[in-house]
Order: sequence, then C-alpha cells, then structure tokens
Amino acid sequence: MAAPLTNLWKSRFATINPLLRICKGMGNSYRCYSFAKQSIARMLEKSLIQDNVKVKGWVRALRGHRDVIFLHVSDGSCVKPLQVVADPSLCGSDVTYGCCVSVEGRLVESSHPGQMVEVAAHRLQVLGPCDPVEFPFKARKKHSADYIRTYPHLRPRTNTFSSLLRIRSQATMAFHKYFQENGFCQIHTPILTSSDCEGAGEVFCVEPANSQLTQPVEGDREANHFFKCPTYLNVSGQLHLEVMSGGLSRVYTFGPTFRAENSRGRHHLCEFYMIEAELVFTDTLEDIMQVMEEMVRTTTQTVMESAQEDVHYYLQNTGAEKQRETVEAMATRQFKRITYTEAISLLHANNTFQFKVQWGADLQKEHERWLTQHLGDVPVFVTDFPAQLKPFYTKLNPDNKTVGAVDLLVPGVGELIGGSLREDNYDTLHSRLEDAGEQDMYDWYLDLRKYGSAPHGGFGLGFERYLQHLLGTGNIRDVIPFPRSPGTCKL
Repeated sequence: MAAPLTNLWKSRFATINPLLRICKGMGNSYRCYSFAKQSIARMLEKSLIQDNVKVKGWVRALRGHRDVIFLHVSDGSCVKPLQVVADPSLCGSDVTYGCCVSVEGRLVESSHPGQMVEVAAHRLQVLGPCDPVEFPFKARKKHSADYIRTYPHLRPRTNTFSSLLRIRSQATMAFHKYFQENGFCQIHTPILTSSDCEGAGEVFCVEPANSQLTQPVEGDREANHFFKCPTYLNVSGQLHLEVMSGGLSRVYTFGPTFRAENSRGRHHLCEFYMIEAELVFTDTLEDIMQVMEEMVRTTTQTVMESAQEDVHYYLQNTGAEKQRETVEAMATRQFKRITYTEAISLLHANNTFQFKVQWGADLQKEHERWLTQHLGDVPVFVTDFPAQLKPFYTKLNPDNKTVGAVDLLVPGVGELIGGSLREDNYDTLHSRLEDAGEQDMYDWYLDLRKYGSAPHGGFGLGFERYLQHLLGTGNIRDVIPFPRSPGTCKL
C-alpha cells in the first residue's frame, strides 16, 4: 500500500505546486507575503540593515525640527514602535498624530537608545488622515482606563489596549497548548442550548426577531418556539462536554458564554469566555485540582515568557508593577488547600468584617480576597461546599451534607475556577431531577448514566478573570475587546 499512497501524494503535489508558483507571482498574494516578512516586530527583532523596506502603520508620536522630522510608527505587531527619520519636504500638513502612513526607505543603524534600527525615509504617503484635534486620544497624554473604555471602537489605537490584545492572544494560545500537550481533545460546544446548566435561571432566551417565522398555536407550547422548545444562549459548555467525554475521556472547550446577571460589578460580564475541561476516570477532587493547578501555573509561565515586553509595558503603564510578584508566586509556589468549613472558621476568627458569614452561605468577594491574602497571597483551593450551594450534577460526599466541589481563589479577583466531581449514579441523579421537576428536560443527561457511566469531573475557568489577575486590572471590561454588561452593548 505504501507505493500507491506515495504516488497519490506526488500527484496531488504536482497539481498544487504550479498553483503555489502562480500565487507567488501574483501581486496581491506576494505583497501579503512580503508584508508578513516586513512587520515592525520582525525588523526590530532581526535588526538587519536593508536598502529597501516598506513600513505601514499608525503614527504614535511625531517630533518636528527644522531639518528633520521623527515619527514613531506602529503596525500593531509589537509594543515597540519603529522610528522613521524623514526630511520635512516628505511630510505635508496631513502627517499628524494618529494618521495611517506608508513609508519606504532604508533600514539603518539607529542612534536612538531605545532600538537598534530606524528607517531613513525617501518616500512617505498618508493612507488615512487623522484630525489630532478631534481624535479623542492625545499625544503625550496618559488616558485613564475609564476614559479609554468610552471609545470601544478606537481603543485598539492606544498602546495600552493593543498590548492587552496581544497578551490576550498569547494567553489563548498558551491554554490551547497546555491542553493539546496533555491529551485533551478540543470540542466546539454549542452556543444555542435548551439547558440551563447552572440552574440559576440567569439565561438569555433566543427567538427570531421576525414573528412571522413562528405562528402561535393555542394550547401547544412547543409549537410557539422556533426550535420547538425554549432555547437559550449557553451559560456553560459543561453538559455538552460530559457527552463528549463519554467517548474521548479528556475534552475541553474555549468559547463564549452568556449570563443574564444584572450586575455592574468590576468582575462581571454578560458575555465572557470560558475554558472548560472534563476528565473521565477520576475519583477524587485532588485529581481535578492537580490538573487545575498545573494548567494555571504552566500557562502563566508561558504567557510571561512569550509576551514579556507587552506584559512589562502594560503593568508599567497601568501602575500595576507590584502584580508581577503576585503572578510569579502563582507560577512558582504551591497552591493552598482548605475546606469550606475551615474557610468559615477563619472568617469567623477575623473581626474586620461587618457581618459574619454563616455555614451554608456562599462566600462573597471580600471573603474570597481576604482568604487569599490571609493565606500568603497565593491561590487557594476551597473544597467540600454545602450541597445547597452547588448545582444538581455535583457529587454528594459521604457526610450527605457537602459535595465534591472546589473553587480556586486568586489574590485580587476571588473565584477564578469552579469545578466538581459529577454525580455518576443514575438513581441518585434521577431522584434529584425528579424532585426539581426537570427529569424530562434532562432525559438525555440521565442516559449518560445508564449506558457505560464512569466516574468523572471537570472545571471551568473565566478567561477574563484570569487576565484580570495576571495583569492586576481593576475592571474586567478592560481585558475583553467588546464588553457586554447591563445597559452596555455598543458595537
């Protein structure tokens, strides 16, 4: 079989290869390839003297003298701009702060202490003018995060937010890298679902805007829905991951989730990204906590290395330099482990809270942050919560009062990850759903326990909260490209 397969691939390559040569000769494709090679990040990284280069980007700084003009041009590929030295005759009145330019010239050694090379321009063209008076971001002025947030369509033009976007991209790839290297299969879980996974009722209902698509039928509730049942934007991909884990053992998803939570707090969004994983053949919370800890530690180390310049710039320009110590502790020190009951005892022993949290009540943000601070400013696992605080699918502990659930708390943010062992006993799960009157809605979920059920568990991490903790960002709306919260859905 080897020879026929080899011949097959040779024949396919023979077909593709001429196309590749043609594409390289085409103007648009060649220019696109050339642009990738000529990005500012690559120029600054290699620092090779070149006679003919073309740079396209936005002017981030402009200094004019009688005999020469200095421009700092950024194309978004890195945090550092490329200095362009141009004769005043090349620059018209439309060369201003914020405008988009195309520069051709020679890449030469730079006398500027901040970089090794600069461009000596012999041609400069304004691709997109910008009125610096009307432009909301001003040169040499530090704008607050609150101010920048009022211009969601323009904030990628700021150095701070463009750094955040590159860090976010690196963090995304770091999480994928961890899961792929540890035997997890990525699953694309649906955005539309008929299940309220968390059972809290904080869901967005989905129906067509055009009412003519569905004709109301009196007495037939199903016929009045587009999908023949109530449909929501997903609040979690967990239940769908459990379906897939029944055949793949280790699965994960990384995608948007939605909560109709009427909160304007600095840690809450109505649309955010979740990293969720499910592991089969796990009997203890410790198995899940080991994966959670390794994932957070490994990805954090990867991000701090791969996005070093952007992280340094972001922390420095947001006044969060001290966050580096907290992050380094997360990447190197052992996470603490306490039970919910132990956490309540610690909180009762502290006299600074205005009210005492009672056993059986949920922990508030101030409690979570205090616990991490009290235990050494490191991430803290809190385990074995009262059963009434967790969803129906969480596995009951032998004491019949608590469940095998865990929250990972991190300094400054509070809860970062929530996880649990899943109830794998059919009769127990059926009884819970029957008591709640939802056994018909979750009949498919019960089937998972009827046909080859296995002990399993999983967790979900809020990606924006992770970035908040990593960068010491005060408001979660500053770490997501397009924030969605009550009363706010611009763009």
